[in-house]
Amino acid sequence: MTQSATITGPLGADLGKGQSARIAGASMVGTTLEWYDFTVYNTMAALAFNRLFFPSVDPLAGVILAFSTYAVGYLSRPLGGVVFGRLGDRLGRRAVLVLTLVLMGLTTAGMGLLPTYETVGVAAPILLVALRFVQGVALGGEWAGAVLLSMEHGRQDRRGLNASWTQMGPAMGIILATTAIALLTTTLSDAQFIAWGWRTPFVASLALVVFGLWIRRGVEESPMFEALEAGHQKAEAPVGEVLTHHWRRLLIAGACRVGTDVHYTLPAVFSLTYITTVLKLPSTTGLVAVLAGAVVNAVCVPLCGLLSDRFGRRPVYGLGVLGSALWAFPFFALLDTKSTSLIVLAIVVGYACHAAMYGPQGAFITEQFPTPVRYTGSSLAYTFAGVVGGGFAPLIIAALFQYYGSTAAVSVYVLAALLVTTASLVAARETAGKPLEA
Repeated sequence: MTQSATITGPLGADLGKGQSARIAGASMVGTTLEWYDFTVYNTMAALAFNRLFFPSVDPLAGVILAFSTYAVGYLSRPLGGVVFGRLGDRLGRRAVLVLTLVLMGLTTAGMGLLPTYETVGVAAPILLVALRFVQGVALGGEWAGAVLLSMEHGRQDRRGLNASWTQMGPAMGIILATTAIALLTTTLSDAQFIAWGWRTPFVASLALVVFGLWIRRGVEESPMFEALEAGHQKAEAPVGEVLTHHWRRLLIAGACRVGTDVHYTLPAVFSLTYITTVLKLPSTTGLVAVLAGAVVNAVCVPLCGLLSDRFGRRPVYGLGVLGSALWAFPFFALLDTKSTSLIVLAIVVGYACHAAMYGPQGAFITEQFPTPVRYTGSSLAYTFAGVVGGGFAPLIIAALFQYYGSTAAVSVYVLAALLVTTASLVAARETAGKPLEA
């Protein structure tokens, strides 16, 4: 591992390649599991759930209902942010991350064991919603702790890079999930896929849980939290302190995510539905394009995190916002050509623009808060913004397209969300190159 990619101690002492890789892996595995599940769910929503859980409605309406269930996983996140954020600031980052990983894994696997509408009727979608709710609670406490685990272990001048390991998780999860689903859809008939094939990727997520538990148990607690604990400086009521004393930072940190998430919905979530349901192209066309985009995203996220250490969080983030805004209309124009190469181009560029925002995002959000409330503040900002941005974006995009019968309204919606992120960047202070607040 090169020096630029090595996670080092807070005073610059090299932790060694083995420990550096373990910290990076421990930081990444939770978000990998999260987006593995989300990708599997999104894909099944487009390919199967409208038949398995919502069979009495027309195909596009069934997709909208499936995306509504997807939104439940975001609505419950703030509860997890409050509960696990407080625990993370009181008990430590490492212990909470083990708990959230187990809870995420069990609910993901549970989705693969659910009975369908044909078997138990309306109880099937109700059970699906219940599992999404519990999973969202766990996810609400996962992200901030994963970022802090790597960033608070890391060297001060590499916080953008170190925090970006967590941000690589979505791309890795999408790569794993898309590969698994592509194998299933190419080797199974449609009847086999609907009968049992859709369950396989959900249950297989338990392998990620086992790996995650092994790697996280070998990582020590964040040295910054240990220093906080030794000095008896932990916040007694971190949620109240964030809302009372750091509300402006909370708004800035949350708003920066809204445009990022809405834009991300185009290449990562809605594109597969559009390609299969509207353009009537084979699902493999969309899966290949999403897989290519995820690979590009996985490479660009740490690069953009590193660039934010060199040039600042706001300039790199702002470049991503500009690129996303410029791509909002050409994105659908390229999809509408039905050319496989142009569809891949549209999704790959969309993922690259997202990486410019997402790479610096982990450091940008967590750097807004001092150490005693960093877990809580980051969790609240990330989860509440996730409801506004990522949670409802697939539902809103599908509804806009159904109502207007045109993608122009979808592109305008993406632009409006990116304006929210722009306002956040303008209001924010630059945090790169400055010491973390104790």
